[in-house]
Amino acid sequence: MAFVSLKAWRARSAEQAALAATLKRDIAAALGLDPVDSLTVNEIACPDPGCPDLETIVLVMRLGEPTRALRIRRTMDAVTPADLAGLAEEERALRAEPRS
Repeated sequence: MAFVSLKAWRARSAEQAALAATLKRDIAAALGLDPVDSLTVNEIACPDPGCPDLETIVLVMRLGEPTRALRIRRTMDAVTPADLAGLAEEERALRAEPRS
């Protein structure tokens, strides 16, 4: 196990928080979220074969709708505009499905 200094950990944490905030703003715009809607953006380990070590998970919480988990199979720093467009299309498709 490698030693990580507190200073390095804080710097990495601040970078991740800034990156997540920017990505959150871009995703909210791509999805057309209203001010009452919310989302979270996190990077987690991906256990699936063929998946990168880390992936980005987006939880979309629209008022009056069930929370939807969307995934981007890239790290937060590697997300592209094409990924955002795909995410928006996936969310539109999920919203169009009839609720059971």
